Amino acid sequence: MRVLGKETPGNVLSRTTVLLADDHLIVAEGLQSLLRQTVKLVGTVGDGRALVETARRLQPDVIVTDITMPLLNGLDAVRQLKAEGIAAKVIVLTMHKDAQLAEEAFRAGVCGYILKQSAGDELLTAISEVVQGRLYLTPLITKDLISVLLDAQNTSKPQEPQLTPRQREVLQLIAEGRTMKEAAAILNISARTAETHKYEMMQSLGVQTTAELIQYAIRLHLISVG
Repeated sequence: MRVLGKETPGNVLSRTTVLLADDHLIVAEGLQSLLRQTVKLVGTVGDGRALVETARRLQPDVIVTDITMPLLNGLDAVRQLKAEGIAAKVIVLTMHKDAQLAEEAFRAGVCGYILKQSAGDELLTAISEVVQGRLYLTPLITKDLISVLLDAQNTSKPQEPQLTPRQREVLQLIAEGRTMKEAAAILNISARTAETHKYEMMQSLGVQTTAELIQYAIRLHLISVG
């Protein structure tokens, strides 16, 4: 319904283009069914590299992405897109009820953070909020995030080593079981360069083995376990 030239949220959403990224087929199919009722779903991808490539090509209004995905995780994909000036609003849809991870997501440039368990109730609301220029955080972790932010203000924590974007990419591929040759081919770099990134990470993190690197990748939510 149009009133004096103004549009209802429903009219706005009906023209909103959305790109979905989730590597779980059943979850993706359920989300597709939900989204198609209200917005223009322009594509669905199953890994972070496909997300970056498809977002560049389609330039969607909104991206709905999981965090833990193969080849490149959702947050590093978002960082790449933001660095390239891609204007899409990003909503993280994840199983991780982790306030610190939510804080990292917003710092990476996302506009919304919701949990998969509440997607049916919150996803369309979150899309409506972000296309109007607002942020959306699921009420399920709001209090926890406030506590995290307050703790960060009141305590001085040791600074963790900061990996470069390329190191994070190499680390994820190592943690997924890729050889250095395979990782190099995916990243379009030489195997020697990939090995150098691995060596520098181990030096920076103070670890001795690939297994320790993988444990660090799990802590960063670059890969999932179980």
